[in-house]
Amino acid sequence: MPEKAPTSVELRLPSRLGFEKVAMGTAANVAKLMGFSEARTEDLKTALSEAIINAIEHGNKLQESLAVVVIMTLDASSLEIKVVDKGKGVTRTVSRPDIEAKIKGDEPTRGLGLFLIEQLVDEVEYVSESLEGSFTRLVIHLEGNEGRD
Repeated sequence: MPEKAPTSVELRLPSRLGFEKVAMGTAANVAKLMGFSEARTEDLKTALSEAIINAIEHGNKLQESLAVVVIMTLDASSLEIKVVDKGKGVTRTVSRPDIEAKIKGDEPTRGLGLFLIEQLVDEVEYVSESLEGSFTRLVIHLEGNEGRD
């Protein structure tokens, strides 16, 4: 039996905070259809939310006329999501934040997004200034996800 071609779902969101929830709901439904566990689906929703908020705030600078494009590509073993914006991309390496200092209030509580993304999905890639804009690529694999509940 021939293998099915990957299926894609594409969303165009305005650069307005709150619209990340539209993509989170869609991704959760896609993950459920694919058979991901509830825990992995929640990981995906959190990582995707962080990536979209970064695209809205840092990539598109809250300019509502600029879209954030979310492309979900699923196949038999994984779900890949690209979050595309018009910015220059991630320009720093991701380091482990001092979480205790953030909890104590010694450091701002913001700035955990990239760290969270990298902890919650199986693969992350930041591509700067491609032809379509900059994007963050997230991948979660179906295999082995049942043990994360």
